[in-house]
Amino acid sequence: MIKKLRKAVLPVAGLGTRFLPATKAMAKEMLPVVDKPLIQYAIDEARAAGIEQFCMITGRGKMALVEHFDVAYELEATLKLRGKETELAMLKDAQLSPGDIVTVRQQVPLGLGHAIWCARAFIGDDPFAILLPDDLILSQEPCTKQLAEAYYQTGGSVVAVTEVPQDQTNKYGILEIGADDGRLVEVTGLVEKPRPEDAPSNLSVIGRYVLLPDVIEHLARMERGAGNEVQLTDGMARMIGHTPFHGLRYEGQRFDCGDKVGFLEAQIAFALQRPEMARHVRNFLRKYQETD
Repeated sequence: MIKKLRKAVLPVAGLGTRFLPATKAMAKEMLPVVDKPLIQYAIDEARAAGIEQFCMITGRGKMALVEHFDVAYELEATLKLRGKETELAMLKDAQLSPGDIVTVRQQVPLGLGHAIWCARAFIGDDPFAILLPDDLILSQEPCTKQLAEAYYQTGGSVVAVTEVPQDQTNKYGILEIGADDGRLVEVTGLVEKPRPEDAPSNLSVIGRYVLLPDVIEHLARMERGAGNEVQLTDGMARMIGHTPFHGLRYEGQRFDCGDKVGFLEAQIAFALQRPEMARHVRNFLRKYQETD
């Protein structure tokens, strides 16, 4: 029987050094795209896939991430007194029910695989999603919902994949592939950041996963991989051949919000999706284009 996908893990322990000084006193996942922080986009995407329980893998100075989804009594009371019903509704939509969110500390930065291992008690024997908030995806159907549907179809692990230029494979986890129907591809192997001449394909894993809990026993070995870190890619690779494993060419556009240019592009793309903003955004883009 295929278990229901109810849990999501969000690794948010990073220091955000590429956005200093903005992230000196603020978690990078709280950086807003238009008017929502990156962490809320990730949680909203997971909820749209039917996920009900969340675990944030945090580090020092990250409590604002949890507080964002808490009840803000004083603010809500003030909005209610002022008749700000729209703003009040937005706050209530972001709230999570008591017990739906937990945090676990990753005390030492030993890599993404180590971060996921830190959530082992939360994961237990259940399938779970992983969402990296730095990867923001604009799509008609939320990316994690697309992965969930593929998980229910295959009964195994599914990762979101996209094609990357061949000369950039050394920046990503790359798939070795088998059967391919154009959207869902069988994964026969995974390689973390291979040199272009050694890459088995140009299909790269992005920051969206649905995994079976078996991966935890492989991560528990604490074997170091690329960058002398415990790599999630290596743990997933050891699952291949034992349980179904597929890559999904998801529908949507990914923005790397861990990069300044990608973050700025996401601002524009998401603002253009807002009817009340689109015309103004296009107008100021034309202005700057004319002065280029």
